Amino acid sequence: MKAQTLHIKGSCFCGQIELQAEILRKNIVACHCKDCQKFSGAPFRVNLIAEAEYFHIKGQISEFSKIADSGNERIQGFCGTCGSNIYATDPDRTRFNIRAGCITQNTDLIPARHIFAQSAQKWLWQIDEAEWHIAGPESDVATTSIS
Repeated sequence: MKAQTLHIKGSCFCGQIELQAEILRKNIVACHCKDCQKFSGAPFRVNLIAEAEYFHIKGQISEFSKIADSGNERIQGFCGTCGSNIYATDPDRTRFNIRAGCITQNTDLIPARHIFAQSAQKWLWQIDEAEWHIAGPESDVATTSIS
């Protein structure tokens, strides 16, 4: 793969599943669709799109198949022990949307695109106006940006 690629590696929370992949930086995508919100329990989910030939996984994956609003089947892969979301894929397993939260270097994964903006939580547009704390809610207020 070319210079705009990134080698990623990661695991589920309990460590029973390990993965690695090569991704294009342009394929780091924040998805704001209602399904990603529900599956992740968060306002959006960051996905790293990898072609099957560049995605390698070790461990026993549990899967759940769902039909998207588009009518397409999507297979959700997760750890059956700790419940960590690992990926989504098509039935032919040609492309994997790897969940950024399970990637070791996830702080380096800046989304190149945001998709399904029509279902994004409206408060995200004002996130920089909120009070930020260094750690928990009773910790000191952060005095610099998180960037």
